[in-house]
Amino acid sequence: MNSKPPKMGGTPENAKESLPEEPTATAKRIFIVDDHAMFRDGLRRLIDLEADMTVCGDASDATEALRQMRLDPPDLVIVDISLDSTSGLDLIKAIKRDFEDMPVLVVSMHSESLYGDRALRAGAMGYVMKSEPATTVVAAIRKVLSGNVHISENMATLVVSKFVKGEPDQIPSPLEALSDRELEVFRMLGQGKGTREIAQEMKVAIPTISSFKNRIKEKLKFKNSTEMILYALQWFRQEPSESGR
Repeated sequence: MNSKPPKMGGTPENAKESLPEEPTATAKRIFIVDDHAMFRDGLRRLIDLEADMTVCGDASDATEALRQMRLDPPDLVIVDISLDSTSGLDLIKAIKRDFEDMPVLVVSMHSESLYGDRALRAGAMGYVMKSEPATTVVAAIRKVLSGNVHISENMATLVVSKFVKGEPDQIPSPLEALSDRELEVFRMLGQGKGTREIAQEMKVAIPTISSFKNRIKEKLKFKNSTEMILYALQWFRQEPSESGR
C-alpha cells in the first residue's frame, strides 16, 4: 500500500504557501477513513483549504470510524479500500446499512478497473485514484456531495459497456469472479499472510478462511494451494503499479 501523502496538485508541499480557509457555518463536514496517518493528514490539509468544507474527524479502521460517525454523523465519508482489520468495501456496506443516505467517496491506490465497480455496488458514489491531482479529488468531493456519481472516463466506459451493452469492451480480470470477501482473502495471501493471520484480521474462524481459499481455487481454476499463493504474490506485487496508470 502507498504510505505517501496524496499527490494532490502539489499538496501538501505547497500547502504551506496557502493558509487554511475558515470554514463557513454551512461548510460540509468530511470524515476520512484511511490506514495511513500521513495520507489522512495530507487530505485534511487539502480539504481545509476550501471554505465550504471541513474535516470533522478521521480513523484508521472501520470500528473506530463507525463509532465516531454514530456520535457525530458527517456529510460525506472518504474511504480507502485497504484498512486496518477489514476491507473498505465492508465498511462501505456497513455505512450504507447504518446511514442509508450518507454519501461515500473512495480514494484509493488500488486499481479502479478491479475495485471501482465493486465500490459502486457496495454503495459508494465515487472512486478516485490516489495518483489523481488535487483538483480532481476536490471536484469529486463536491460532485458526490451534490448527489452525483464521480468516476473516471475509463470507468464510465466500463460501466456503460457492462450494464448497457451487456458486455465489457475490455477483457475482464479473472478476479472479477471472486466475491468481495474472497478478493480480500486473495489480497492478503498476496501480502504473504497465512490462514491464521488472515482469520485474525478478518475476525472469522480459520475454517471460514479455508473455505474462502477453496472457493478461490475453484473459481480461478488453480491446481493446488501453492499455485494459488504464487499467483496471489505475483498479482499483489504488480497491482500497485497497475493502479498507478
